[in-house]
Amino acid sequence: METTWTETTSSSFRQGVQAGVTIAIGYMPIALTFGLLAKTTGLTLVETTMMSAVVYAGAAQYIALNLFAVGTGAFEIVLTTFILNIRHFLMSASLNEKAEPDALWKKALYAFGITDETFSVAAMKEGTVNASYMFGLGLMAYGSWVVSSAIGYIVGANLPKSLQESMSVALYAMFIGLLVPALKTQRKTVLLAGMAAIINSICTIFLHISKGWSVVIATLAAAIIMQWFAEESEAKQDE
Repeated sequence: METTWTETTSSSFRQGVQAGVTIAIGYMPIALTFGLLAKTTGLTLVETTMMSAVVYAGAAQYIALNLFAVGTGAFEIVLTTFILNIRHFLMSASLNEKAEPDALWKKALYAFGITDETFSVAAMKEGTVNASYMFGLGLMAYGSWVVSSAIGYIVGANLPKSLQESMSVALYAMFIGLLVPALKTQRKTVLLAGMAAIINSICTIFLHISKGWSVVIATLAAAIIMQWFAEESEAKQDE
């Protein structure tokens, strides 16, 4: 019985590792770019590696770099990244319905490794998922992200200084690259981005609020206003 259980656990772990290979490969260029930009922002190698190891949230880390660059305070950075990652509550709750019963500490451990990509892979897997599968899946993605971030920093440190300074533009290019595909397919995204930009400008230019708090206020206000409009529109259609 014990041998069968061990074999099953090992098999599930291998399946998770195999499923995580594509995620690991996909993370490499993004994490390399993060490490490179972290160097130009002024972070050390240890800070960059620890940020990827502890925060482990791609979009949030990129936003944090941008906030670091404009001198935003620590509290505003934490609050902004928290708001950005609220979706993880929903992903974890959804995946819990698919997860096999297991020790709470195991679920808490592999929950740390849930990202948009690992969630998608686990959610699309036939049947249930267990801790061994999630550990294998998460290990591949996590290892790739942390190691590639460190490599990106080291590569950036060896680039000519003039090129390092010019790489700061890549941070804004990254955000534009993430936003444009959504702008092409969803009108709501265009309105949301535009509204957030307007609110952010008002807070910064006219109300003289710090850049960090302006981002937080604009993010929350735009999301609340858009949701209100969406609910009002649905209510009118139902009448």
